[in-house]
Amino acid sequence: MTAIAVTIAGSDSSGGAGIQADLKTFAALGVYGASVITALTAQNTQGVVAIYDVPAGFITAQVDAVFSDLTIGAVKIGMLFRSATTEAVAEGLARHRAKNIVLDPVMVASSGDSLLAHEAIESLRRLLIPLALVVTPNLPEAAALTDASLARNEKEMEVQAREILSLGARNVLIKGGHGQGDESVDLLIGQGEVVRLSAKRIATKNTHGTGCTLSSAIAAGLAQGRDVVTACQDAKAYVTATIAHADELNIGHGHGPLNHFFAQWREP
Repeated sequence: MTAIAVTIAGSDSSGGAGIQADLKTFAALGVYGASVITALTAQNTQGVVAIYDVPAGFITAQVDAVFSDLTIGAVKIGMLFRSATTEAVAEGLARHRAKNIVLDPVMVASSGDSLLAHEAIESLRRLLIPLALVVTPNLPEAAALTDASLARNEKEMEVQAREILSLGARNVLIKGGHGQGDESVDLLIGQGEVVRLSAKRIATKNTHGTGCTLSSAIAAGLAQGRDVVTACQDAKAYVTATIAHADELNIGHGHGPLNHFFAQWREP
């Protein structure tokens, strides 16, 4: 059977993050991708110019259309922006008994622009985190979800991850990309031992869409039948490779995109 994943997220007009990054990731990893668009952004590698909310009723229509016809193996959730959007997504996923939900609590773009209204944070905590198999916050997102300061070390990362677990998530992958040091360390925390995922930190400004790519790569692995630990390990390796090859692309004048198709594209 064909592995299918759906991304529920915002559109990035520059193609580096959001729906576009998710679908590229699914395709690169051999998974058929469907989509539910929650917002349209006018943005490029230098920043977000404008955001247009997709009406909640139309989000519901997209969810119903996809789930009523396709056999969805995993769900990636990204940018939601408003509480009404979160409510429509949560109700739709519950109605269709969606499985293998990966929640990337997108709050801020690489450029620093806000992608989640402050009033929507509580509905994210209350409605979507309890549905998630995996939540993938970066350090600023974990701090916002737990009303804490930015984690300074792995011990503090674990404390915040466990607080997010207490909200109902089954697993939390807290990402250390915003940290310091030669290693970029993520911690996967569920009901068992802490799994430490580390990679050498790569010096590049081209990191636009990193969080979107990681969460969609995890969803791709789950859709293909991998367990959570293996899906996260494989996703970490894939994202690290896309960052390592990012400078092979020459896109825009700001934070450029990752090279999602580094394994498929070859220099002539």
